[in-house]
Amino acid sequence: MKNTIGIYFGLALLFPILLLSQKREKDSVVDKPERPAFESSFIIDNPNNVLFSKNTLEVQMSHRFGLINEGTNDMLGFWGPSNIRMGVAYSIHERLTLGFGTTKFNRLQDFNWKVGILNQTRSGRIPVSVSYYGNFTIDARKKENFSLDQHRYSYFNQLIIARRFSPKLSIQLAPSISHFNLVESRMRNDVIGIAFGGRYKISDQTSILWDYSQPFTHHLNGERLDIDPEPGISLGFEFATSAHAFQLFITNMNGIVPQQNYMKNTNDFFRGQILFGFNITRNYNF
Repeated sequence: MKNTIGIYFGLALLFPILLLSQKREKDSVVDKPERPAFESSFIIDNPNNVLFSKNTLEVQMSHRFGLINEGTNDMLGFWGPSNIRMGVAYSIHERLTLGFGTTKFNRLQDFNWKVGILNQTRSGRIPVSVSYYGNFTIDARKKENFSLDQHRYSYFNQLIIARRFSPKLSIQLAPSISHFNLVESRMRNDVIGIAFGGRYKISDQTSILWDYSQPFTHHLNGERLDIDPEPGISLGFEFATSAHAFQLFITNMNGIVPQQNYMKNTNDFFRGQILFGFNITRNYNF
């Protein structure tokens, strides 16, 4: 009898513990981080919130052809002056990626980083993912272009707020600030902007992409000038597998490095000043 009472008493103590453990297990299943909102680390001209697992190396190639019909015989810009960036990014932690890239125009060398702040959860307890992207860029042209070495430097900081609404639809909003140590006499050193971009999957491996970048700062006394940056508009397709992504698009921005586009883009999309471009990324896990 005493043994039976002891068994019942032990079960009575164990039952709440089992319920609590089951609840925690259930919560952990429901509250897992949501799947990545995007396939690669860019939406055409802007970085997105994607951070890869630890020890992942992403190899990046971006290409922008010349403006369409800029010349008399440019074959839709393919024979015009093109801009190219080659880069790599390495995940030293699932919430921290460090990268480096080199760009053809102005010989820009960019050191960049991306930090994960919040992850969207499947339960909806955290409704969005939040990441921070920044870079430090050096203009490596000949020294006669600069009176001081500090004039070579520019910076970009962006807060990326993204949400995966469904397996097909993902959207992000990304305010930013661009800074150049050296600018033309009529220009400001800083430009505030915001990007709106997204992806809609039309098949397992194919998506429609859009990206809109709006600079807000006017360069001189708040008045609109011919040197003020034009909004960036990009539309395209992405073809992705588990390890690589290929984006093909039209855009009016050819700077590739973000602060070049926000600060110095003078191409007007609605006047036909557009170009073809593509991005290719390939991931390697170590």
